[in-house]
Amino acid sequence: MNAHFPRMISLLRKEQKLSQKQVAADLGISQALLSHYEKGIRECGLDFVVRIADYYSVSCDYLLGRSPDRNGAVLTAQDLPSIEDIGKESAVGSTGLLVMLNKKLISNSIYILFDLAARTKNRFLISQMSGFLMMAVYRVFRCLYSIDQKNPPALFRLPRHLADGYADAAMRTYAADLESAISGEAAAAQQSGEIGEILPVPITTQSLGQEYPLFSASLLNLVKNAEEQLPHLQKN
Repeated sequence: MNAHFPRMISLLRKEQKLSQKQVAADLGISQALLSHYEKGIRECGLDFVVRIADYYSVSCDYLLGRSPDRNGAVLTAQDLPSIEDIGKESAVGSTGLLVMLNKKLISNSIYILFDLAARTKNRFLISQMSGFLMMAVYRVFRCLYSIDQKNPPALFRLPRHLADGYADAAMRTYAADLESAISGEAAAAQQSGEIGEILPVPITTQSLGQEYPLFSASLLNLVKNAEEQLPHLQKN
């Protein structure tokens, strides 16, 4: 049985604030059967997968967890907005100065991080760095999502009390692998196969300003702000 399907059909129903009784009637099945489908007790046929995909106007791939996009699209680098598009999309008309400032500090800094990482010519380093940052975004998104208790938890495969611990462990692993790879220790290589050469990237405040005239101030301010939050510096 597909593990994603029960969760997704339950999530879609709750997002649209529909009762099991109404959806079951619309689909021509009993409420008990729909409940079994949503709980994963019963496995449906392919014809029902197609019917319920049409009902919610999503793709079968989305329901089966093969694509996170409702239309079943497979995301490519060309589909993503570029750094120039930052700020054009907002859920709130006026985000406020604090939100706008921090958003620019972080997004501009991440732009530099990926550009610097690309210069190392090392796929392992880029992969581990990306995993760490993705996990951080995932954890923050889950926090924001949980503020409104009416948001259906079925969006996520793991309950939050488990996800927090696993995400923390994953971030620590990503960070340790990065440190291990950069220091040349063998632990990361044994765990992940051949790491390959990591080309050094000379960095100075002057070079940052020359190479990233629009974004270097964001990164340097982020470093300053982050270190001011560290306990050792707060005591001095």
